[in-house]
Amino acid sequence: MKIKDELENLGKSALEASRLLANLSSSAKDALLKDMAAALLASASQILKANKKDISFAKGKGLKESFIERLSLNEKRLEEMAESLLAIAKLNDPVGEVIKVWRRPNGLWINKVRVPIGVIAIIYESRPNVTSDCIGLCFKSGNSVILKGGSEALNSNLAIFKVLQGSFLRQGIPCGAISMVATKDRRSVEELLKLNDHIDLVIPRGGEDLIRRVAEISRIPVIKHYKGICHVYVDEWADLNMAEEVCFNAKVQRPGVCNAMESMLVHKDVAVRFLPGMIKKFKQAGVEIRGCAMTQKIAKGTKKAREQDYHTEYLGLVLSVKVVGSFTEAVRHINHYGSHHSDSIITEDYSSALEFTRAVDSACVYVNASTRFTDGNQFGMGAEIGISTDKLHARGPMALEELTTYKYIVFGSGQIRK
Repeated sequence: MKIKDELENLGKSALEASRLLANLSSSAKDALLKDMAAALLASASQILKANKKDISFAKGKGLKESFIERLSLNEKRLEEMAESLLAIAKLNDPVGEVIKVWRRPNGLWINKVRVPIGVIAIIYESRPNVTSDCIGLCFKSGNSVILKGGSEALNSNLAIFKVLQGSFLRQGIPCGAISMVATKDRRSVEELLKLNDHIDLVIPRGGEDLIRRVAEISRIPVIKHYKGICHVYVDEWADLNMAEEVCFNAKVQRPGVCNAMESMLVHKDVAVRFLPGMIKKFKQAGVEIRGCAMTQKIAKGTKKAREQDYHTEYLGLVLSVKVVGSFTEAVRHINHYGSHHSDSIITEDYSSALEFTRAVDSACVYVNASTRFTDGNQFGMGAEIGISTDKLHARGPMALEELTTYKYIVFGSGQIRK
């Protein structure tokens, strides 16, 4: 069978299943989510075995260490995946929630009610945990999901998918509720993105090239983020001990993810006191610093930052640093060079903190905290389907509510329009 026909059949099955999922009870959903979590843990050995094949292949191709880190699974990460499913089960079911209700002078009662989107396609790279997170979130929000992972993680994704599919089959849920495009043929993505009669929304997760390609060719609405150029600005009124801890965490704790700090801005009035110790700590952790002229003057041996460095998402142990002359310059720099993902200010001045939250045009804006918290689980959402830097429909971590839309349900007593 041709790829086009296979995918169209997947789309039809997903659409049919979505109608059942939209009316599934919360208790049934939660029971299945718990079964999925238990099944993941019970199948840990076979999932890790499949993951080793992908890691071996990635190393053989000479892929970056940061890429391999995102690809890798272990017992702890599998436990976290299971915990995410259990956390999703504990969350309130958004489907059927009455967002707003009002009565018109003619007696009509108008209800704005949350409903599933329908069928969602997820196109993603490298991270196998995305497979279980997306299945869990889409299922709880009443949506069917079609998954297309990257070829570099195919063995891991398939192993996880088959385990979770077993839970669905045991509960009698139609197979179209979750499906995976298992081919490595690149044409499959293009064909998938043509299924606008069957798929309601596409969410790409991965590098900027993938996301731009999906957005350019899709016939289906796309929610996206292109990259995560996140900043921490150390204000003139900052607690410098706090600033050091936050900046180190934002960069080093897990540098290969989209919410890691890529650029650090420091006010000129604290730069001489802050930068020498901070940069020393970074260098001890293996971070390469690329700084402006003032940074180079304060911290000898620092590489010179080029204009391109401030536009770059490194996803590794490289950091651009700039000394700014004012709060206004810091905000202007963030809005110009940033990707509207996550940005933070370290300050003890309330007015500066408040102005920063108003002036910085990003999905998540922090005061005295690491950008690493931009994550569905950390926000108490159980997990996330992705981080949106779009402004329409969803922005920031996307979880259950962001996977729903709404409809109006209107109750009357025989009213007619005159």
